[in-house]
Amino acid sequence: MSRTQRWTTHLALGIVSAFMLLPFYWVLKTSLTGENIFVFPPSLVPEDPHIFYYVDVWYAIPFLRYLINSVVVSVIVVAANVFLNAMAGYALTREFPGKAATIMLFLSCMMIPFQVTIIPAYLITSQLGLLNSYAGMALPLGSTIVCIFIFKAAFEAIPRSLIEAARIDGVPDWMIVFRIILPLTKPAIATNVILSFIWSWNSFLWPLVIVRDASMQTLPLGLARFLSVVEDTTGALYAFCVMVLIPGLVIFLLAQKEFITGLTSGATKG
Repeated sequence: MSRTQRWTTHLALGIVSAFMLLPFYWVLKTSLTGENIFVFPPSLVPEDPHIFYYVDVWYAIPFLRYLINSVVVSVIVVAANVFLNAMAGYALTREFPGKAATIMLFLSCMMIPFQVTIIPAYLITSQLGLLNSYAGMALPLGSTIVCIFIFKAAFEAIPRSLIEAARIDGVPDWMIVFRIILPLTKPAIATNVILSFIWSWNSFLWPLVIVRDASMQTLPLGLARFLSVVEDTTGALYAFCVMVLIPGLVIFLLAQKEFITGLTSGATKG
């Protein structure tokens, strides 16, 4: 690649990155100024920034309680996804009667939106006595088909000789998965962690259905309550969004390299 082509590539990437980061900058700027977002021409530089809106968010609602609830539910979801998806992904790499039908069933279930299954999910959660609980909020997201196939692709890239050698030595399958295979598939783990965390962190409909106690509400439900008690919502709403976005952005930035590798691990062989 010539120097001109490299400069052109870097310039194009810089322009694309600027357009992608501009909305995040705009949200952050508005959360510090509370300016009218409909003013034209818009101001690119924050004028008289302050953190008053963040203080309003913290004290207008029990933000810390909602934050703890979201963290607990997300931790349960992430742990369940890594454990269950790893076991299911390993099972799909093995040969067993009905394997093709099982894979087709999984792929078919991916086309069914959660809203269609929310009534049976509610009935099952109610019968298990998990309404208005952390486990109940985490239950529908405890395993996701997309992440199962991510693990499957990562496991299939590991040499079969390594697994067969461990099986000859008498190592049980569960130990093969968690002691041998998972340490070699960190990108798949990172992908599972990031995707399951984001899906759980942003979940609104399911907690809204099963939560009855206000003290068990998560941050998305807290946002709805916040909008009902705050009159001047422009700056405060954007401040709330920034405070909710920070954990997900931090986790993504810490594991972005493994995340991208995990998503592309099944694209090539060898």
